[in-house]
Amino acid sequence: MPELPDVVVYCESIERRIAGARLEDVRVASPALLRTVDPAPADLVGRRATGVRRMGKRVVLAFEGDVFAVIHLMIAGRFRWKDGRAALPRKLGLASFAFEPGTLLLTEAGTKRRATLHVVRGEEALAALDPGGLEPLACDLAAFAAALRRENHTLKRSLTDPHLLSGIGNAYSDEILHRARLSPVKWTERLTEGEVERLFAATRAVLTEWTERLRAEAETKFPEKVTAFRPEMAVHGRHRQPCPDCGAPVQRIVHASNETNYCARCQTGGKLLADRALSRLLKKDWPRSVEALEARRAAQSAGASSSSSTSASPSSSTSARSVPSKGGK
Repeated sequence: MPELPDVVVYCESIERRIAGARLEDVRVASPALLRTVDPAPADLVGRRATGVRRMGKRVVLAFEGDVFAVIHLMIAGRFRWKDGRAALPRKLGLASFAFEPGTLLLTEAGTKRRATLHVVRGEEALAALDPGGLEPLACDLAAFAAALRRENHTLKRSLTDPHLLSGIGNAYSDEILHRARLSPVKWTERLTEGEVERLFAATRAVLTEWTERLRAEAETKFPEKVTAFRPEMAVHGRHRQPCPDCGAPVQRIVHASNETNYCARCQTGGKLLADRALSRLLKKDWPRSVEALEARRAAQSAGASSSSSTSASPSSSTSARSVPSKGGK
């Protein structure tokens, strides 16, 4: 799912192309996309775009007359920009907004349609769609600490809760926690003042660095390759690859369709966090440290290699049984 850095760059890139331009046509191909009735998308046609803003993980297209198109990309929704008029892609296309300079396309990969479009009138109706989380790059340490401690959750859950903090999701929460050297399952009420300060600094640093990185990439072309998995990331999406700081293999916790990545050596003192699926499978054999896990994998690898070698070289008795004698059956 596109998160704060990606959405900021989307907003900036779209605004450069449509600010002041008149919307000439709008098409909604997927009925599941539209979540409002009045005003209708057709009511946007003929209005000039007055700006583009971010609201959490949503992109807000603002038009004359205080009317807004609010788009939540969810997991697989993406924007594309085509100069001039462009047809909506058949399989992936959800909606198109044809402006004077070009066409903004909304697409979504996969078979599940989760992206949403709300068309609303007035700032009050727009505010009703805002989860209300604190903007992590526009707050001070005291406000950040207050939001974090409002409810007692694990750090991973608190960072990704849009009602507490705005715009942070699965990918950047992994990167923030790795930068802060904090466990994703540590409870917020157990944080020391020093750990809160460290987390605040890491949050600002990671989000700022990635926004600048993505902004630089989008200077010459529209950001169409938005992904949560980037090779430059420290831990997110890098299960079993070496941590860039200590070299230990990156670990993961899988819950439903979500995956949390972390470095046990950097973040949990070498302790492996229980992964629900593997913990149930291995039970008492679940390794308690990253060293024990690597030793177990090495042993399994050696065992598999030995078994393969044995099967490739059958014993003489087996050979004797498989080759008939000259004297008959």
